[in-house]
Amino acid sequence: TGLMSDVLGRLMKVVNEMCPNITRIYNIGKSHGGLKLYAIEISDNPGEHEVGEPEFRYTAGSHGNEVLGRELLLLLMQFMCLEYLSGNPRIRHLVEETRIHLLPSVNPDGYEKAFEVGSELSGWSLGRWSQDGIDIHHNFPDLNSVLWEGEAKKWIPRKMFNHHVAIPEWYQSKNTRSLIAWMEKMPFVLGGNLQGGELVVTFPYDRTRSQGVTREQTPTPDDHVFRWLAFSYASTHRLMTDANRRVCHTEDFAKEDGTINGASWHTINFSLLAGMNDFSYLHTNCFELSMYVGCDKFPHESELPEEWENNRESLLVFMEQVHRGIKGVVRDLQGRGIANAIISVEGISHDIRTALDGDYWRLLNPGEYRVTARAEGYSLSSKKCEVGYEMGATRCDFTIGRTNLSRIKEIMEKFNKQPIRLPVRQLQARRPRERYLGALG
Repeated sequence: TGLMSDVLGRLMKVVNEMCPNITRIYNIGKSHGGLKLYAIEISDNPGEHEVGEPEFRYTAGSHGNEVLGRELLLLLMQFMCLEYLSGNPRIRHLVEETRIHLLPSVNPDGYEKAFEVGSELSGWSLGRWSQDGIDIHHNFPDLNSVLWEGEAKKWIPRKMFNHHVAIPEWYQSKNTRSLIAWMEKMPFVLGGNLQGGELVVTFPYDRTRSQGVTREQTPTPDDHVFRWLAFSYASTHRLMTDANRRVCHTEDFAKEDGTINGASWHTINFSLLAGMNDFSYLHTNCFELSMYVGCDKFPHESELPEEWENNRESLLVFMEQVHRGIKGVVRDLQGRGIANAIISVEGISHDIRTALDGDYWRLLNPGEYRVTARAEGYSLSSKKCEVGYEMGATRCDFTIGRTNLSRIKEIMEKFNKQPIRLPVRQLQARRPRERYLGALG
């Protein structure tokens, strides 16, 4: 066991040795079967987050028998390394302006099962689940219901936030914990998970608001952005939007421009659990979509070159979308970055937060937006930020000062003195005497 994972590690090591200055291999944890979950970072400063530089991720193989995504990510890291070395300006720009993370095999245990029987005999489900029978992609805590209940009870925005929804205490899954820790640690802005068995890009929400198994459109507050992101991949894929291509199964997604809202395709109704896309959007800043990159879940090796050509441009174009919208840094009056400041866009009821250095990225379609930055203990600041059609996020920085109340509290705490809260009558009774003493000097 672990043989194919070793091969994966060796292939990644080859890329790392070819391009040591722009790559770093690390592992985010272990599978249930004890296999390491290897990721590779591609950046001009591997190992560190650069202020103002967005972070992007591709994952694949959450269903171990859907192997095309895994192979595409291995080919992508090799392609980017070689093109960077040859001086390709597009790839150089991507590497120098973005911190890219590729995790090719989320479920190596399932992959090994599917690999043992091979391409011809691997069925629709063999290897789909982890070693202990978990569907990893759909094993995230359901935060949709928490948010929607909060909206119904009008708790938002006073009692709870419309973003960074907390994970319920009951959630204890070991299988997904490494993935969640990774998603929380890195300030990812945009992500794509590669799936198989169909040709379509799906975007959140994947859960419907109503109970039952009915399919219905369930849009997020960022529906227009998600539709653009999905279309950016589908429209540049060689087959997804081709009306003349063969239909994978029964549904012709080419009619839908190769994209669909997840809830209106395959409703997720697992009790208390949800998919990676919804979880990512509701718990972190990262917009996540699923790319179903080929009709065949386990294509034959001879088909890989053609599948790579089908997806290559899409993989690059989607990565470039991380630079769409606005970005900036929220600082205090001394010029220090403020972590965890909230960035709100008027008219879109989904906020994001700044990273440790105070930097943020907000994916938006072209247009003019009223944006507000606020943080606990600080006065809020608003400004208009315009997003153009050309690629490259618009710079939108904020400087916010401490509120008087927070400064007083800070001084009191510094000198171990708590403010004395006197009843209003006592305060009124003292005021004439204070003025008299003040006049005496």
